[in-house]
Amino acid sequence: MKMELEKTAKVSLVGAGPGAKDLITVRGLKVLNEADVILYDALISDELLSELRTDIPKIYTGKRCGKHSHTQDEINELIVKYAFEFGHVVRLKGGDPFVFGRANEEIEYVEAFGIPVSIIPGISSSIAVPSSQGIPMTKRGVSSSFWVMTATKKDGTISQDLQYAAKSSTTMVILMGIKKLSNIVDEVSKYRGRMTPVAVIQNGTTENESCVVATLDSIHQHQSSIDTNMHGIIVIGDVVADHPSFFEEEVQRILHDAI
Repeated sequence: MKMELEKTAKVSLVGAGPGAKDLITVRGLKVLNEADVILYDALISDELLSELRTDIPKIYTGKRCGKHSHTQDEINELIVKYAFEFGHVVRLKGGDPFVFGRANEEIEYVEAFGIPVSIIPGISSSIAVPSSQGIPMTKRGVSSSFWVMTATKKDGTISQDLQYAAKSSTTMVILMGIKKLSNIVDEVSKYRGRMTPVAVIQNGTTENESCVVATLDSIHQHQSSIDTNMHGIIVIGDVVADHPSFFEEEVQRILHDAI
């Protein structure tokens, strides 16, 4: 009788991309199908998981708008536990793991146990989601840079980076800020004109994608179209005017002002 060889503990950190199942990298998909167990986050689509081998255990460890199935410390411990128990653990995270994905915390914890970690980057939603709506991050003569930031710091306050970026002409890409949209608009409006274009994109790159385009002055009129219980990306800057809906928004504003 042949004895099964003991599997070597190892971890792969894979970025799943911005949402659509076919926007994961070829390498990322290959590694997923080589996994002994997969720990996946809230932003991973069921369609992507259905593409993987059915015999691979898939364990949900998601965090969605304050509703956490596991704390970060618990996730770290699970990665190590399953690496020793199963062998090859794939930690699957939305977008790119190194853009507000706390990847470095997981890597440091896992490597402290002598477990090797390999990294497969993903397409960051901070760039891909606006691009899917035809909103460029940079544009000659309009914006020569873009700034990706989180709206909320660890202590729950609004990041001061918001103020620094608002004082410049950079394209502002704000993650994890839907619940604080009004606060963000109020803060940015202190430094930019009220007609500055704004886009709020949710379910980016999926068939349920929605995009609200307005200005700092009018975005509050579209609150009913924005699901505050769902993640989304806020883009603020003149590049948003490239979105086809922005022209419609401007026409509606002009007609409203004329009445």
